[in-house]
Amino acid sequence: MIKIGILGVGTVGASVAKILEENADIIEARAGKKIVVKLGVVQNLSKDRGVSIKLSDNPLDVVNDPEIDIVVELMGGVEEPYALVKKALENGKAVVTANKALLAYHRYELQAIAGDIPLMYEASTAGGIPIIGALRNGLSANHINSIQGIMNGTCNYMLTKMINEGALYDDILKESQELGYAEADPTFDVGGFDASHKLLILASIAYGLDAKPEDILIEGIEKITQTDVAFAKEFGYEIKQLGIAKKVGDGVELRVHATMIPQESMIAKVDGVMNAVTVVGDRVGETMYYGPGAGGDATASAVISDIIDIVRGNQGPMLGYKRGLESGLKLLPKEDIVTQYYLRVEVDDQSGVLAAITSILGKFDISIEAMLQKPTKNDAIAKLLFTTHTCKESKMQDAIIALGKLDVIHGEIAMIRIEK
Repeated sequence: MIKIGILGVGTVGASVAKILEENADIIEARAGKKIVVKLGVVQNLSKDRGVSIKLSDNPLDVVNDPEIDIVVELMGGVEEPYALVKKALENGKAVVTANKALLAYHRYELQAIAGDIPLMYEASTAGGIPIIGALRNGLSANHINSIQGIMNGTCNYMLTKMINEGALYDDILKESQELGYAEADPTFDVGGFDASHKLLILASIAYGLDAKPEDILIEGIEKITQTDVAFAKEFGYEIKQLGIAKKVGDGVELRVHATMIPQESMIAKVDGVMNAVTVVGDRVGETMYYGPGAGGDATASAVISDIIDIVRGNQGPMLGYKRGLESGLKLLPKEDIVTQYYLRVEVDDQSGVLAAITSILGKFDISIEAMLQKPTKNDAIAKLLFTTHTCKESKMQDAIIALGKLDVIHGEIAMIRIEK
């Protein structure tokens, strides 16, 4: 018999306990041993969790219990779970975690502490989608050329509503909060930070990069308007918030931002709260992984798959390498990103304005691919919408600063990156 301790019996933790009990026969048949929860840890013992397991409010009751074989960490946060997971590993216990923030900051320290002790984390990235296993195992013969992922269901739900129903950002954010998709403070989701943690985990497996969220480009979807949505539709794009990892020479771009992508691409068709990740390997080509990125049962399913793998003895090294990955790949600076861009700018509706804008763009070696002019409520002001050919991020940022100094331009210049 394998005994489990759960740190954090919230939505996911309760689902883990229920599934282990209700599906006990099939899980035992697949794992080869009976798996039971000995103890769960909560902050408030008076709150009903809807589970039959024994509960404690002291995490050390799990971490230091010699009878507990596997610690499941579902607390959230960074430093407290890090200390507890570290202690569990030092006590010789296997660990399963769904904590993306913990891994975004401490995955390499935990790998060193774990050594040959299993530390599994499939549920940390894209919920019920087995993307960690795909990268660590299924695609292990490949050099990974790129990863693109819709990794936050809240953002994808909001953008889907804006695109399909013409909803305004503020209205759909409020609806998302009422439905429970977005928190009262939605910054972590809509600002791109949630997706960045997941991207960093995938980049460690694919490229061996030890980067932190502060090291990469992270932008949200807060500035997307219906004007941008209409332009995207007219020119054959969808707008998605993507986490992108892309190998370029001996470097890797890591970035999270709103992205215009061709409507015919597989990932463009992923709507609502669903997540999807596409991976391009040098041997297999493009593969895509699709499913629910959050939710108690979906995430618990991934947690239990890790538990079963540990019981079977199939876990392998934490980040997928038996020895150090000496690939020579390094994280490219944000300013060295190379892609195409969409710009939205409000200008005086008069002759000479377009020439002034193209002149400045030309100084930074930026050429226009397509342009559209739209009226505004003010007859004296027009909206100009551009897409550019490929250029470097640093030049685009410098060009936006220069354009902002023109007297004929009003308000902030909006920019969305394009991936084809």
